[in-house]
Amino acid sequence: MSAVTSPHPDNARSQGVWRAAWARFRQDRVGRVSLAIVVAYLLMIAAVAAGWLAADWQTERGVSHAPPHFVGSTATSAAAAATPASASTPPLTLDLRDVDPLAPRYAEWAARAAQLKTQEPQLAPTLALGADKLGRDVLAKTVQGSRVSIQVGVLGALFATLIGTLLGAMSGFVGGRVGDALEWLYNVFTSIPGILLIFAFAAVTGRGVGAVVLILGLTGWTGIYRLVRAEYLKHAVREYVRAAEAIGASATSRMACHILPNVSHVVLVQLSIHVVGFIKYEVILSYLGLGVSVDQVSWGTMLAEAQSELILGYWWQLAAATGFMAVFVTAFSLMTDALRDALDPKLRGLE
Repeated sequence: MSAVTSPHPDNARSQGVWRAAWARFRQDRVGRVSLAIVVAYLLMIAAVAAGWLAADWQTERGVSHAPPHFVGSTATSAAAAATPASASTPPLTLDLRDVDPLAPRYAEWAARAAQLKTQEPQLAPTLALGADKLGRDVLAKTVQGSRVSIQVGVLGALFATLIGTLLGAMSGFVGGRVGDALEWLYNVFTSIPGILLIFAFAAVTGRGVGAVVLILGLTGWTGIYRLVRAEYLKHAVREYVRAAEAIGASATSRMACHILPNVSHVVLVQLSIHVVGFIKYEVILSYLGLGVSVDQVSWGTMLAEAQSELILGYWWQLAAATGFMAVFVTAFSLMTDALRDALDPKLRGLE
């Protein structure tokens, strides 16, 4: 008699929510490429923070507003260097020592001036993206600025998302007086125009990367709170949450382990939107003198400098900052869209 084989072998285990979402995400080619670009940016800013990359961005590397080029100008003339200064000077027929007591020093001074003239153009090395008004390398400046802007955008968005998700979950799931108090707090923050609220916090906290992250996190949580609260109100009365309550799952477990994975696609979309928006806010704050400190550089400070340069035809600093920002923002948005599709329960049911 043949043994009956079970359709579900013992070694077959159901995948968890996050593991199954990661498996679906790996099938998205655009999501994988976007993830690789975001990881490359994160590795770049880690190298910048460690001092391995663009550490000398403040060093004068070329002449003021040097245009982009890939071959540096070799300004040292071999013929001029080989020809002594006295060879091009006609011999004096009059002994000036009888008239000017400094005449014996003229030849020495002329030789020193010739050395300085031949060494001065060596300040223009190979600069792929040109130089700014102080002769600093725009490429090194853009790489250094990406660290500040990405830190402000990502950390500020994570901070705002954490606050909005936590408060929204408590208001939607717990309700009662807790929900009423959180609704009152939400109404207070939304009654003030966002840009004025940011300026008010900036006037109190001062300048710096940490201050900007704190400002954006404390003022940008309201939109996430409203959406997460609505999702928790909807999911709190569904059957799977009631079943988890019936088997003894705690309120914290139902909020974090059961409902959160089913609303994570909403959180990820808001995170992506806030990263883009916070980078723009950093540009505005830096332009108005309320952003990063003067000894730091960011995409915002570069764009602020590029406004006056663009009128004169110096476009390369604007193009560098805009290009780096556009690639990161686009890759981050596509990555979070792919994660949202992988976590969306509606799309999950179509498989």
